[in-house]
Amino acid sequence: MSFRTNLIKARSHITFLVALGLGLALVITLENTIDNRKATTPAASEKVASTPVENQSPLSAFDDITPLPLAITGQSAENDIAYAHIAWRYFENNTHPETGLVNSADKYPSTTMWETGSYFIAVVSADLLGLIEKSEAEARIEDALATLTDMRLFDDILPNKAYNVQTGELVDYGNRPVERGLGWSALDIARMVGALGQVQNSYPDLAPQIAALMNKWDLSQMVEDGQLIGGNIANDKLRRDQEGRVGYEQYAAKAMMLFGFDMFNAYRAEDHLMVKEVMGQPIPVDARLHRNITPAFTVSEPYIFDGLEFGFDARSHRFATAIYKAQEARYRETGVLTAVSESHLDEAPYFVYSSIWGGGAPWAVMTFKGERLDSKRTVTTKVAFALDALFGTDYTRELIAAIAPLGDPDRGWPEGIYEIDGSTNGSVTTNTNATVLAALAFRAHGPLIRAHQ
Repeated sequence: MSFRTNLIKARSHITFLVALGLGLALVITLENTIDNRKATTPAASEKVASTPVENQSPLSAFDDITPLPLAITGQSAENDIAYAHIAWRYFENNTHPETGLVNSADKYPSTTMWETGSYFIAVVSADLLGLIEKSEAEARIEDALATLTDMRLFDDILPNKAYNVQTGELVDYGNRPVERGLGWSALDIARMVGALGQVQNSYPDLAPQIAALMNKWDLSQMVEDGQLIGGNIANDKLRRDQEGRVGYEQYAAKAMMLFGFDMFNAYRAEDHLMVKEVMGQPIPVDARLHRNITPAFTVSEPYIFDGLEFGFDARSHRFATAIYKAQEARYRETGVLTAVSESHLDEAPYFVYSSIWGGGAPWAVMTFKGERLDSKRTVTTKVAFALDALFGTDYTRELIAAIAPLGDPDRGWPEGIYEIDGSTNGSVTTNTNATVLAALAFRAHGPLIRAHQ
């Protein structure tokens, strides 16, 4: 085969690597810009800096945080493969062969772009861990890509907020068909775009299908002035709203930058950052309301995803270190294991945000509507596995020891342990099992974006 033929076959992979390089260069430039704007650290007596002082960046509160070293070992630990097989069982049980899509939760035939992105991350991770052959990984993703390309979009613009995984129909959050749809979630789609970048990096032969899918989506509709814009229905009219809060916003910005989108304002955390002290740690909190309802919250999820999938940048590494240390400190002070994030529940209201700080207080557990529900705080499986893979401390090993008995070889990993009484939060979901796989792959290979390079 000639050099020219090989070059033509590799062009999509080369294009992605160039885009990745440009995106990473932009991240480095942004970090340098942020570092150059740092000013003096607030006085030690100031426990809260809710509003940045003029000419003083709130990022300076993290100057004294020494990022924890990463625990990449280059190999799987003794129990890792057994744990990974449990997680992969979930995807074997919940993939629909007619569409190639996966249930968002065990036996619940609905999905979002976020959860479909998680499925793609799970496939890449399972391949890296040797649970499946590369041919199966490519076939699974190719089936899902074909369905995604054929699915009807909201207003012919972007993917709807939810789909039936059996039929590919637009549905509401109760999995009931809706003709027009609900609108689009820019954060969910950005998560999917990031996963497509991971797939293209790992399986360059799928680049044409990925290009066809992304050409169908009008991604320019969800990026404006370097920010993410969601589409929501209000009084039967499309309303465009800025999406993302500190943590999720920067993670999503990185995903979009993989494909060359200008995400400067979304990547800048300091514009809307306030710092709350929790257990002696500076915790990054967004100054804007969450969904315009309740004070924003900080959870572990966007930071662990950033580390596992893209690799930390200097800022997110410090943020993640402070978030981890606050959770360990709570355990050391109270004896209560702590590994919090957003999580599904096995009973109503079925979903909560367990925060490090949120809704105006530390360790608040909030419902979608902004109500406190601290009785549902969960030691989450995904955070335990992710923190152990990222940092590998004595405390994270304690978390794994507590979570390990929950693994069900027939169903997968449940959400975790209810703090209030030690019972199992028995909801079994795509996001948790995908995160377990990504964490175990990270331990052996490092960030997914570099694993196949």
